[in-house]
Amino acid sequence: MTLPERYWQFRKIAAVEEPVFNGVLEKFYNMGIDGLVRENIQNSLDAKLPGCPLPVEVRIETGEIDTEKIPGIHEIRRRIQVLKGENSYTRDTIDLMKTNMVKSPTPYISFEDRNTKGLTGASQGENYGPEDTWGVYAYKKGVHYFENNRSLENLRGGSHGVGKIASNAASGLYMMYFANCDQEGRQHLGGTVQLIEHIFQGQNYRATGYFSDMDENGVLYPYKNEFDPVFKKDTRGLKIIIPFLRNQFCDKKQILRSICDNFFVAILSGKLVVYQNGLKIDRETILQIVNDRDNYPEQEESEFRDNFTPLYIRTFREEKPSAIVITDKRRAEHRFLLYLRYSGEIKRGRIAIVRRIGMKIEDKKIRNYANSPFNGVLIPESEAEDMFLKTMENESHSEISDKHLKDPEEQKNALRFINNISKRIGELMSEILKKNNPSDGKIDTSDLLYSVETSFRKDLEKQISTVKLTRRNKDSQRTLVKVKTHSRTNTRQNAVKNQQTQNRQRAGRARKRDGHGDPQNRVRYSMNPESIQRLVLKDKEILQLDFSGNKQYDGEKTCDVSLAVIDGAGREYDTELNVEQSYPEIRDKNTGKPCKVINNMIKDVVIQNNQIHLEMKMSDQFNRSLKFVYYVEV
Repeated sequence: MTLPERYWQFRKIAAVEEPVFNGVLEKFYNMGIDGLVRENIQNSLDAKLPGCPLPVEVRIETGEIDTEKIPGIHEIRRRIQVLKGENSYTRDTIDLMKTNMVKSPTPYISFEDRNTKGLTGASQGENYGPEDTWGVYAYKKGVHYFENNRSLENLRGGSHGVGKIASNAASGLYMMYFANCDQEGRQHLGGTVQLIEHIFQGQNYRATGYFSDMDENGVLYPYKNEFDPVFKKDTRGLKIIIPFLRNQFCDKKQILRSICDNFFVAILSGKLVVYQNGLKIDRETILQIVNDRDNYPEQEESEFRDNFTPLYIRTFREEKPSAIVITDKRRAEHRFLLYLRYSGEIKRGRIAIVRRIGMKIEDKKIRNYANSPFNGVLIPESEAEDMFLKTMENESHSEISDKHLKDPEEQKNALRFINNISKRIGELMSEILKKNNPSDGKIDTSDLLYSVETSFRKDLEKQISTVKLTRRNKDSQRTLVKVKTHSRTNTRQNAVKNQQTQNRQRAGRARKRDGHGDPQNRVRYSMNPESIQRLVLKDKEILQLDFSGNKQYDGEKTCDVSLAVIDGAGREYDTELNVEQSYPEIRDKNTGKPCKVINNMIKDVVIQNNQIHLEMKMSDQFNRSLKFVYYVEV
């Protein structure tokens, strides 16, 4: 092979204006292995060969390569040497690149797919046509190729056109290569490197370099793939090679978990098979992998706190799906299949939102039910719903959100739909909880009253002195009655009790916030359950707090009220309930005026005759079985 004078091409510019690294690199770097695995396997699923009955295969290999065998490394080293950072972050990054570029051997990772189309039109280079995908993938940033087949396009996972930079972010030199074999068996190698705008040999250059040849007209063309076997791709499809792999991306066990976490539906559905350094992950072996505590320490339903993949898989395999409808702001109905599992052992409720391609988008918390005993998998029923869901994916395919939408109406519509996911599933969970936790009816309280009476008598005896009457002689004395006196014992006991009360009151004092962010000297008290009367009706709740006998409230005219959800074990969850969404209307019965809710706190409630009275309208998805601890701040 005749070696070219230079492998990498950088576009010339008039002046250096942005000597900083692309911000998207840092975003994908922060997503770590999860973002890298998700982006590359999703690209492979998008490129499935039409009509092929076989699943998409992705082979992930990690290892080391002699640095000198990396094509064009000498040119990139010379470019890095002249880079100049304008801030501390850029300078630190450049220094790290200079350290990494001389290490040999260097770690790498590769993603090779099969039963896929690969890229077309590589021989056309930058002069690509509408059906050619090489030119878009190799030379365009922020551009997404659209399939002419609308049905195929709707099923694709990608749409933003920036995800391919995820591979650059995993490299210590922001470098990646892609080897392609097309339908005719033609093999080419391309690549990109993301530096900063710089001056090299007296000329200004853009930040992005392309591993390409250039003709006399300045048109870029790929090289025929005649390089080291690490870069070889001789079956139809695409292979991504990332040299100088950062240490944070070398964890093989985390790579394994990322495969299972993000694509368990695709694997279980027979759409995807992944080989990781020879380990086969398919619909059979994934069960053994996720049930191994060495891979997933949390296995029992009561243990799941952070990673829910083993539980999602059980739910998807064992539960029958039910069809549910979720509406948006325009009242359009979107149909989904919901696999739902209810179990009293589950401590944290999550819903895996999964695209029809088989890729999980996020673990969604359902408002007011984040600590409820359920687990679910939500999948669009048809292409129409899948396409709608696709419009709300963020650029890293890790969340459905309205934030990236530019049109205000589209943003509002997306936000309503996202909120309605919680609303609809919340309604289902409310019905399930009521069915599985029915009211107990009448309770025999005779033993309870006896215990209270006995306890009260003992406490009373401790706090009063004994008067003993003696009949005839000292030995026959007996206790006839106890009365409270001013004995030294009582005086000491009262002093200790008063001091303890003052200490408790002082402990309750803290610099709280008044809801507007300004620190204030406030006092926050937990209400005694005996001072609370709560009546839950069909669509509203009546709440009365009685301050009679509590001197700490003397002189107070208003107060703020907050609620904390309490579970059966007595644990409190301060942020579990969204007061404003659970109670869309709260009215102060003492004044007849509505109350404001700021920072999840009911503000400026009037105290009248040592009592507050609130009438609170409940939302449709409100869980009436929740128990609360009430706090008053004055």
